Amino acid sequence: MKLLCISLGCDKNLVDTEMMLGLLNKDGYTFTDDEYEADVIVINTCCFIGDAKEESVNTILEMAQRKVDGNCKALIVTGCLAQRYKQEIVDEIPEVDGILGTSTYDEISSVLKEALGGKEHVKRFHELDQIPEVSVDRVLTTGGHYAFLKIAEGCDKHCTYCIIPTLRGNYRSVPMERLVKEAETLADKGVKELILVAQETTLYGMDLYQKKALPELLKKLCRISGIQWIRVQYCYPEEITEELIATIKAEEKICHYLDLPIQHASDRILKRMGRKTTKSQLRQIVKALKTEIPDMALRTTLISGFPGETEEDHEELMEFVNEMEFERLGVFAYSAEEDTPAAEFENQVPEEVKAERRDAIMELQQEVSMEHSQSMIGKTLFVMIEGKVADENAYVGRTYMDGPRVDGMIFVQTGEELMSGDFAKVRVIGAMEYDLIGELEDESAK
Repeated sequence: MKLLCISLGCDKNLVDTEMMLGLLNKDGYTFTDDEYEADVIVINTCCFIGDAKEESVNTILEMAQRKVDGNCKALIVTGCLAQRYKQEIVDEIPEVDGILGTSTYDEISSVLKEALGGKEHVKRFHELDQIPEVSVDRVLTTGGHYAFLKIAEGCDKHCTYCIIPTLRGNYRSVPMERLVKEAETLADKGVKELILVAQETTLYGMDLYQKKALPELLKKLCRISGIQWIRVQYCYPEEITEELIATIKAEEKICHYLDLPIQHASDRILKRMGRKTTKSQLRQIVKALKTEIPDMALRTTLISGFPGETEEDHEELMEFVNEMEFERLGVFAYSAEEDTPAAEFENQVPEEVKAERRDAIMELQQEVSMEHSQSMIGKTLFVMIEGKVADENAYVGRTYMDGPRVDGMIFVQTGEELMSGDFAKVRVIGAMEYDLIGELEDESAK
């Protein structure tokens, strides 16, 4: 039977999707990108913010139509939207045949078997206190030269705007030996870049080993032959330790790149968000990272228009962005999510004001980013090739400063033939706001 799987939302969700694909591949399903010829359609959903929820619902409704004008015999919904709105999905979209929660994606095979056998509205939900363990290899959807490694599930932070602890449960680390084994398998498949993800990577190991074990995990992963880059995302700034900084500095395979979701810089707003840092502490953390590792590239995310945010708070955030000069930065307009404390806060900011403030921050960041890009001209960087530019003697790639799907690219001019996943030495000769232009200097692998 032919199966179409649609993965929505974050890269953590993508790992779950790849696990399900591994199970279904073992069961003999063949995969298709054509929704009209698919016998089975699986949608792994997201509902972190309003736009994601809307995308998930619209995708389910669109795929439900394939039961009428396509070959679809079973429509399965998994992930965060399924966890949060399981009964609403059954009541309002009767075409859905099976629903799995965030901790039961490993039961996709049995759910599909029952749904194809004629059972209606098959459900699989467990308490959010486990991490599914899949014994088959993941089916990589990232091209094969990089892969996400999810090192933990859930979150204990309970920020006032966030629904993740409700959907994913408390923080649960994946045992280290399991992660090392999975990384070794990925390396054997040709993966050269590992990207560590979790709702929060910096607390890895606290539940299993009673200590922050991310530095130890990183050292073990650095010993795996074939892995050339290791990138760490979702680092809560207050949990960054001197040991972690020292490990990043000492280990050559670890990219000098960290993702620090700070969300805001006004102490008053940070407190209302339930965050654990102050502006002064954020400044100290950034300084420590840049002092120890001068070429460190920092990515952050911000929220504009949080309930109670004044024009003064917004200006304070703008000044902080200008001062810190983050190499990579994204902004979300605040989305009021039901069942979160912030949704009930007074002084909700009008949608148009949220958008105006978001756009103002991004306009400022565009200037910061342009200055940083121009400072790269003349430098030689190692670049991971991602693909070829059609009809041109040029390729697209990423530097150590660029995570896939979220950051910029470098366009590499060369008449030589390169392959996706190759590493090449590239001299930067031009710059745009978020992307670089370079020419091949030496095709030697890192």
